[in-house]
Amino acid sequence: MEPVAVVIPTLNEAEAIGAVVAEIPRAIARQIIVADSGSRDGTPAVATRAGARVVALTQRGYGRACAAGAAAADPACSVLVFLDGDGADRGDLLATLVRPILDGTHDFVIASRTRGVRQRGSMSWHQVLAGRLAGWGMRALYGVRYSDMCAYRAIRRDALARLDMREMTYGWNLEMQMKAARLRLRILEVPMPYRCRAGGQSKVAGSLRGTLRAATRIVATFVRVAAAGVPS
Repeated sequence: MEPVAVVIPTLNEAEAIGAVVAEIPRAIARQIIVADSGSRDGTPAVATRAGARVVALTQRGYGRACAAGAAAADPACSVLVFLDGDGADRGDLLATLVRPILDGTHDFVIASRTRGVRQRGSMSWHQVLAGRLAGWGMRALYGVRYSDMCAYRAIRRDALARLDMREMTYGWNLEMQMKAARLRLRILEVPMPYRCRAGGQSKVAGSLRGTLRAATRIVATFVRVAAAGVPS
């Protein structure tokens, strides 16, 4: 089986990160990397005790943390998985995401919260709407169906390199999906159960300011990547 590395970007997720790391099946994940953006609540120490390797960042940014975690992964790991550190994603179901890639049938697999069973209160209406709007836009541009912008995703490392990711904030997930579609990667979206966060406060949905900031970056990312057109 090809080796898999799991990347978890964090910022003040001490209440949840220990359980998140512990839930990931070690029979599949060779390496678990927590890319921490300067947490002040002890997140790195909790993650280390749980068995993760911690990469400390001096600058914040969701995409920046994801990129740093990917860069720090063991070069032998040919598959990279990304998930959030708040406990909402089902790390124990890692095999569902990576199996299509390990089987050689797909390059990029993304979880869909909106097609899966969601715990009550786990997603706000505007998160669901944003995923649908982005999905409609990408279908119009590239003919690829997405129903969500879930952070829980797996991708071949060589495929990620081809995407030339540039978005270092909240547009990272959308940029990955758009560029994967634009380059005609073999894409699969799978329904996935989704829980309420295990602790702490969401940096996006937890406040109006966070929601507006994320929305602005997501829209800007969509416009930038869409303007690049589709390769002939």
